[in-house]
Amino acid sequence: MNKHISVKLIVINAMIASIYAALTLVISPIAYSEIQFRLSEIMVFLAFYNRKYIPGLIIGCIVANLFSPMGLLDVIFGTISTIIVCIAMYLIKNRYLAAITGALITGIIIGGELWYAYQIPYLINALYVAIGELIVLIIGAFIFNVLEHNNRFMNILIDHI
Repeated sequence: MNKHISVKLIVINAMIASIYAALTLVISPIAYSEIQFRLSEIMVFLAFYNRKYIPGLIIGCIVANLFSPMGLLDVIFGTISTIIVCIAMYLIKNRYLAAITGALITGIIIGGELWYAYQIPYLINALYVAIGELIVLIIGAFIFNVLEHNNRFMNILIDHI
């Protein structure tokens, strides 16, 4: 990997992290707590197309969760969830199955975090989080399905940086 490509990858991941964090913070009233609806999670589909975007998604999650009312707990468990979801997104080659898997992973991990923090029954938390995540990821699956018809966008997205 030459220096030019390395700098390009760092810049792209910085932009991804910034957009993820900003989108989460803009909708913070519905992005944190028991019922979560993070529209920024649509961006995890970037990992579906190119694993080189995973660092930006993880850093964006960390930055967004620094502002979470749950503090360090959300930084740790939210980041673990994002890492696993991004890897699953990259490995599963059906976008809808990837969305369902991402929602289940998020529900399990963040549901446990919320159970620990708020002492609300685990299954209720896991279900609420999984449903919110599934809605967002299904929206993301449809959006990226439409975007796949744009050759210029796809060339940028899957560019081998």
